[in-house]
Amino acid sequence: MPLIGYARVSTEDQTPLPQVQALTAAGCAKIHEEYASGGDRARPVLARVLEQIRKGDTLVVVRIDRLARSLSHLLEVIERLEARGAFFRSIEDPIDTASPQGKFTLQVLGAAAEFERALIRERTKAGLASARSAGRVGGNPGLRARDPAALRKVRLARHEGYMDRLSGTAQDWVPLVRRLRPDMAWEDVLRLVNAPLPPSRHWTQARLLRATRAYVRDGFLPETVLGRAARCDSDDRLPALVAAIRGADPDITLQAICDRLEAMRERTPRGRTTWQPSSVRLLLQRAGKLGML
Repeated sequence: MPLIGYARVSTEDQTPLPQVQALTAAGCAKIHEEYASGGDRARPVLARVLEQIRKGDTLVVVRIDRLARSLSHLLEVIERLEARGAFFRSIEDPIDTASPQGKFTLQVLGAAAEFERALIRERTKAGLASARSAGRVGGNPGLRARDPAALRKVRLARHEGYMDRLSGTAQDWVPLVRRLRPDMAWEDVLRLVNAPLPPSRHWTQARLLRATRAYVRDGFLPETVLGRAARCDSDDRLPALVAAIRGADPDITLQAICDRLEAMRERTPRGRTTWQPSSVRLLLQRAGKLGML
């Protein structure tokens, strides 16, 4: 199985060389280096690695903290890898999702994370009950009085929180929206976004539109992506979909494109549910002639 290394340091004053040497010794054929904070989930190099990793590949890090600073982020990344049929390994930690022991360790970590969330919920409820029994009323006095300044502050805080949550998923949808809209209908963009994701992380069209409008409003996406989609000839739809998949990952194999189309439940030109590489090749050739590639 191809081993893909990922080395991260927080600042350019630090060197990733020790990590690179350890990853090379572990047999990694390709190593990606990144200078970014571990608390930042929207890391461009990591996002590109997760987008390009293929079925059967293994993402390797020296230590877990080089990949994620929180258990929730670690489990999120591993879930994305599993959705692509890929694996995860940490050299200095007992995690290798290609082995039964590694999978067991991962299940234990997931159970620990759920237990921690349950404890936090119980502590919060107990704290609120204690405050109420002591006669203290929760909430913001300014909000209770409908003070405009307080209301504006809450709206800004909610927007910032929403944008922070979006930044953790931006690698899933922003590149596709930027590249495909408004040439492709939202329905097809949505299916391309959801195809490599596990069901628990699937987007709805309404949620995707809301996220896009927020990114347009803050200047992260051009306003043109919200324009009306051009009318598409039904004969050109499949070439456009295949071209979009190839555009997101130029190194993707024909079989991987077949798998992606089947995950999207897209039927072949003859109405079948199973795709063959030869059919994808013909569609790519047609997409090239139409100038879609």
